[in-house]
Amino acid sequence: MTTTALPALLCVACGAQHPPGARPARCAICDDERQYVPDATGQQFTTLDELAAGRRNVLTALEPGLTSIQTAPRFAIGHHAMLVETPDGNVLWDCVPLIDDATVAAIRARGRLAAIAISHPHFYATMVEWSHALGGVPVYVHAADRAWVQRPDPVIQPWSGASPRLPGGLELVRTGGHFAGSQVLWWPAGAGGRGALLSGDEPNVCADTRWVTFMRSYPNYIPLATGEAEAVVAALRPLAFDRIYGWLPERVMRHGAKPSLERSLERHARALRGEHGVVAA
Repeated sequence: MTTTALPALLCVACGAQHPPGARPARCAICDDERQYVPDATGQQFTTLDELAAGRRNVLTALEPGLTSIQTAPRFAIGHHAMLVETPDGNVLWDCVPLIDDATVAAIRARGRLAAIAISHPHFYATMVEWSHALGGVPVYVHAADRAWVQRPDPVIQPWSGASPRLPGGLELVRTGGHFAGSQVLWWPAGAGGRGALLSGDEPNVCADTRWVTFMRSYPNYIPLATGEAEAVVAALRPLAFDRIYGWLPERVMRHGAKPSLERSLERHARALRGEHGVVAA
C-alpha cells in the first residue's frame, strides 16, 4: 500500500506555511492576539496548488531599483513583497504566499538574489519555498522571533546584534514593538539617494501617509505603550532616510519621513494620554 505525503499547508488567514506532512489543527500565528481566526470560516488551510488556481502575482515598479510583488486577487493579509536591486546583488523583502514560475523568472531576470529578509511573523508566508526556488539563499529573521517560525529549515538564519552582511549597503535594523523581533530594511540609496526604509508593520504608514503609527495589533487595535513606541523611534534615529515603504504599495510616505516619525511619536503619546488634535502635520 502506498500513501501520498500531505503537502505543506498554508494558513488561509495569514498565509504562513507549515512543514510538509504536518496536519496542524490551528495556526499559532493567528491564535496570537495580534492576528485572528475569521469567525465566518474558522481555521482553514490550503495548498500552493489550490492557491495558484485563479491567482497571479503582479509586479509594479515603485522607483528605480525597487519592485512591488502582490498577489491578485488578494489572499490572507494581502501584503506585498519588495525586491531591492543593487549592483552587488538583490534582496527580497518579505514574501507573499503565492510562489509561481513567472514570478521566480521575473526575480531572476532582475539579477542575482543574495538574500531574503522578513519584517515580522505575519509576513513569513512561504519564505522557505521562495528560498528553495531562488538558489537556497539565506532567509534572515530576527532571533527574537525564532519561536514564530512555523516551517523550520536550514535556509532560515536568525540573527541578532550587528546586521547580517547584505549587498549594496542594505542593513537590517531591529525595531521591536509589534513583535519583539520586528525589523526594517534600510536602503541608503533609496529615494534618489536620500534613503528609504522598508518597514512592514513597525512603524506602519497610515492611510494619511503623512503619518506613521505604532501598534501591537493592527486588526485588533491594540496600541503600543509609549515606551515601546519610543524604542522603535530610537532604533531608527541614527539612520538617514526621507521615505518609508509600508505593507501595501499605496502605503508610502514619499517625503519627510524622518521628521514625521518624531511628530507621529508625539501624537501617539498624546493620544494615549487622552489629548487629541494637538499635533499639526
